[in-house]
Amino acid sequence: MNALNIAEYTQTLGMQAKAASALMAKASTATKNAALKRLAALLRANVESLGQDNARDLERAVAAGLAAPMVDRLRLTPKVIDTVAEGCEQLAAMPDVIGEIIGMKQQPSGIRVGQMRVPIGVFGMIFESRPNVTIEAASLSIKSGNACILRGGSEAIESNKALARLVQQALVESGLPADAVQLVQTTEREVVGQLITMPQYVDVIIPRGGKSLIERISRDAKVPVIKHLDGNCHTYVDDPCDLDMAVKVADNAKTNKYSPCNASESLLVARGVAKAFLPRIGAVFAAKGVEMRCDAEGRAILAEVRGANLKEATEQDWYEEFLAPIISVKVVAGLDEAIAHINHYGSHHTDAIITRDHMHAQAFLREVDSGSVMVNASTRFADGFEYGLGAEIGISTDKFHARGPVGIEGLTSLKYVVLGDGEIRN
Repeated sequence: MNALNIAEYTQTLGMQAKAASALMAKASTATKNAALKRLAALLRANVESLGQDNARDLERAVAAGLAAPMVDRLRLTPKVIDTVAEGCEQLAAMPDVIGEIIGMKQQPSGIRVGQMRVPIGVFGMIFESRPNVTIEAASLSIKSGNACILRGGSEAIESNKALARLVQQALVESGLPADAVQLVQTTEREVVGQLITMPQYVDVIIPRGGKSLIERISRDAKVPVIKHLDGNCHTYVDDPCDLDMAVKVADNAKTNKYSPCNASESLLVARGVAKAFLPRIGAVFAAKGVEMRCDAEGRAILAEVRGANLKEATEQDWYEEFLAPIISVKVVAGLDEAIAHINHYGSHHTDAIITRDHMHAQAFLREVDSGSVMVNASTRFADGFEYGLGAEIGISTDKFHARGPVGIEGLTSLKYVVLGDGEIRN
């Protein structure tokens, strides 16, 4: 495609999405749920053919020398397909929030004022690698009564096209417009530049991928962006705490899985418990091959741990999202220093305190400026599914419009509704 054709193609996607969004906004709950259940059935019935399309992407990725973890993310195994199908069924079983009215109050004038939850309209989503995101985004879009334009990574184009065909089949068979979910059919990068500068058609853009992608979209977009740049999550071990709990939670937060954005990248330990706690967690990390980048005080305590892989932390390490078996470790005076450190170096994603002090817990919840703040729980719980949202479109570190895991409600807006009986303003 040349530049002119790309502009025309993207405009067409936008016009079709806008038209479809009006139909989706008034679709009944039963119709939307029927589409989700039909999609789940189609996914399960097409495991073999989806595997064949996915194999072409995998073959191309291996030939192009894509790193093994990235190739792994591309795989559409029967288990992955079953999981996304189950996600569609769970969304269908959830209450429909569209049209609900909240906070209705009678005013002195006689009018009643409340807010109604409505779809955002059209969202564009730009994502990399994992093809299952196509179904997650499509299913959330259907449930929330929106239309969406999806642009997946070129490495997953065959898998994404196959999945999008099933989505459109489910929509049409349920009496909904096929254009409610459109996948960009070309791998041309120019489409992204067009998509993020069409406020007349697209109401919000959701980038889901590496930091460079999200920075570029945030810089160039003329459409509001729901984004998160980094997942530099902290676990703070307070004085007093339950040491057994602290070891168990800090271990899970770091080593349950290294690559997600909700894995803890930094461990802060109150000085009062450092000598009791650090050797215990250090032994766990040493056994699992986790490198510890420490301040001088933490390093001195951890030096006694056999086999510990210790390095001196640099200033940059406190900011870093490692996404690897590496963690920064710092001894702090106590709660206030921990909160100040998190708010300065953190990415406002997810941060946790392990404590037995109720007042410390309350202060941490109030003062840490992050999308998710936890007490005595692993940061790995920061996830739409774990929060009971059914699924998530991503995790937002913004304060507008959505914050934390973004589920159905994050794809909606509120408008004021006023009910009267002939009242006039004096």
